[in-house]
Amino acid sequence: MEPSLIYKALSNETRRQIMLWLKKPEDYFDEAKYLEHGITFRIGVCVADIQAKSGLAQSVISSYLLTLQQAGLLQSERIGKWTYYRRNDKTIQEFSDYVRNEL
Repeated sequence: MEPSLIYKALSNETRRQIMLWLKKPEDYFDEAKYLEHGITFRIGVCVADIQAKSGLAQSVISSYLLTLQQAGLLQSERIGKWTYYRRNDKTIQEFSDYVRNEL
């Protein structure tokens, strides 16, 4: 875990919003179409759905997701032509512990 990368990743409001959406994806996205393909939100949320919810260009969202992933806050899984993102709760917990104990 590199705290400076996490601080940078979380310095953007939309990236923080994405983290919130992925905390409880069932509150923000429709899982029905995932279930039709034998996928659940445990795999993650498709980039296309995150992009649609944000209203931003696909290239911008892809950049934001990459920043969050490089900071260790997200994990991704590719299934066919789609990439799904989910939170990396281990890193989030480590960062929370760091903030609580070190700052």
